[in-house]
Amino acid sequence: MLSLLLGLAQLGRTIARTARFPEFRALLMLYGVLLTIGTGFYSRVEGWSALDAMYFCVLTLATVGFGDLTPRTPLGRAFTIVYVLIGTGVFVGVAAEFAIAMLRGREARAGETPVRRAGASVERPDDR
Repeated sequence: MLSLLLGLAQLGRTIARTARFPEFRALLMLYGVLLTIGTGFYSRVEGWSALDAMYFCVLTLATVGFGDLTPRTPLGRAFTIVYVLIGTGVFVGVAAEFAIAMLRGREARAGETPVRRAGASVERPDDR
């Protein structure tokens, strides 16, 4: 039980630290927009409750997909194809930003060189 509480405390600190980065906030907002659009779409087109539609959207974007809910209409299936292609990339981006923040926190506690973002320039001694 103690390890669970310590793990949850570390998760909370990591989320707070990650929220300071504008890239993470932008991706998280985009993820929220995708969930809202998907929930509204599946509620209206497939006739699912808001909870069922949100459940399907979260599991679909996280690529879990238990298969207990599936779109039945051709429009719902077509939307799902596009939704998965767009949403999976956003979900991976959110997860990657979160992982980078966790590594930054671990390195800061250990006094190591911080993790660079992909594509960030590297200053070399002979470039000065």
